[in-house]
Amino acid sequence: MTAPGIRIEGLRKRYGEGDTAVDALKGVDMVVAPGEVVGLIGPSGSGKSTLLKCLGAVIEPTAGRMILGNETIYDDGWKIPDLRALRRDRIGFVFQAPYLIPFLDVTDNVALLPMLAGRPNGQARQRAVELLGALDVAHRARAQPVELSGGEQQRVSIARALANRPPVILADEPTAPLDSERALAVMRILNQMAVQYHTAIIVVTHDEKIIPTFKRLYHIRDGKTYEEAGQGLVL
Repeated sequence: MTAPGIRIEGLRKRYGEGDTAVDALKGVDMVVAPGEVVGLIGPSGSGKSTLLKCLGAVIEPTAGRMILGNETIYDDGWKIPDLRALRRDRIGFVFQAPYLIPFLDVTDNVALLPMLAGRPNGQARQRAVELLGALDVAHRARAQPVELSGGEQQRVSIARALANRPPVILADEPTAPLDSERALAVMRILNQMAVQYHTAIIVVTHDEKIIPTFKRLYHIRDGKTYEEAGQGLVL
């Protein structure tokens, strides 16, 4: 395996103190390489949401280590002074709902993050057009979100996640509201984008339709992860 997109070592998260403390994560280990899409599955209450929030720098772990690319971002404390910039520039997010900004057209929805990161408007829009073309929604570039189908909105949200060329994308139940055909189409796109843009993608899911698409799976149970080989269904 090449240098990881993200590596997690002994990650722990405790809520509360003393007799009321709850250990949500109890030493999670995970490695996801650039160009790889990995599934994260587990029952409700197993720690999936907590792990995703730690990976996304939304909450602070209690202990452990996280390495993004070649940089340690957490080692028993954050090593990055600006977590907002970390989330904006180096971690892409895809959610169950697209959460597109309703008063911006498709191009500006994708270009907004690069603009916020300081890219010139022309460069940001050029990047947006490139991604929309790669995701086969370039013909909707000037449309408003309300004019898009559900599948088109999800493609735009994937383009937005890729806009700042993040080494890691976290996808939280991206296929939950979709039928089998559209769910597999989203997974096909994520796999293509992972390879094309050299991005490590972690997909948190309960969706049994897409579990056979993963080559590797991490099960999380009682705050710990267990790796297993997946089927790697050809998409």
